[in-house]
Amino acid sequence: MVDRAKILEAVKTAIEKAPKRKFSESIDITINLKNIDMAQPKNRIDETILLPHGTGEDNGICVIGKGDIVTQAKEAKVDLIIGPEEVERLGGAPREARKVASTYKYFLAETAAMPQVGRFLGPRLGPRGRMPMPITGQTDIRPIVERLRKSVKIRTKDKTVFSTKVGSTAMTPEQVAENIDAVVKRIESVLEQGHLNVRSIFVKTTMGPSVRLV
Repeated sequence: MVDRAKILEAVKTAIEKAPKRKFSESIDITINLKNIDMAQPKNRIDETILLPHGTGEDNGICVIGKGDIVTQAKEAKVDLIIGPEEVERLGGAPREARKVASTYKYFLAETAAMPQVGRFLGPRLGPRGRMPMPITGQTDIRPIVERLRKSVKIRTKDKTVFSTKVGSTAMTPEQVAENIDAVVKRIESVLEQGHLNVRSIFVKTTMGPSVRLV
């Protein structure tokens, strides 16, 4: 468990030490784990974490399906909508499929389309950890989209060191600190020994030096 005041102090220091820029920079944290065997699949982290204040930019969201889910997707102003026919076409256009898989952060698909998605887009989405969230017919996707826009996804695979965006310099240090607190608490909650599995945490802006938090 990291004290919120200590997090805020590290964020302020990271911003102060960063070279002054005329544009907003991302703020990231890097977490280094210890005493944990990431070769064991059960120890790997695969979490989507809602940040209280978002990252400072919208995550690209793609919705796959037809009918009501498309209507909702338009109302939610998602970034891309793909129909079943388009899924099959992308299966024969690997370069375009790769671009879609790398451009959009989160995918939602109606359950009826999931077999098609698995067959034609699975090879592109699966390795990136971006297989769609299945959506049943009665589900309202609008609150899901709103939540995902403010979330980050952490997927470690077999690595003990990983980074994630937690905000930007356009946000207040207090907002960034709250986001970091949410990420750290979630990560510690899924680790076998909690904070004892955390070797270090660093905070930095895109162009600035790292500031040690833990």
